[in-house]
Amino acid sequence: MTSLTEKKCQVCESGGVPALSHDDAKKLLKSVSADWKINDNKITRIFEFKGFYKTMAFVNAVAWVANSEGHHPDLEVSFNKCTVNFITHAVNGLTENDFICAAKVDALL
Repeated sequence: MTSLTEKKCQVCESGGVPALSHDDAKKLLKSVSADWKINDNKITRIFEFKGFYKTMAFVNAVAWVANSEGHHPDLEVSFNKCTVNFITHAVNGLTENDFICAAKVDALL
């Protein structure tokens, strides 16, 4: 089985990719850090850092991953914390792309 970090996101802007079922999403959730949670059709993880500079360095690294994959998260940034939310907006739900990006964000640490 290919690791999620070795996969590339598929284009889904047209909505031609179906959203994962809840059961399929839960299976893929096991392939990323246990800190990721499914919540409201998205996967979410909170990352905490020691200070603003480290938080912003992480945010910039996430932005690089997202741009490389063409799949962008919603970010909530504060002084020492960043919440990352992945959802495939085109299908208003989760696709494999969300888990690929979550795995690549995990790999940043």
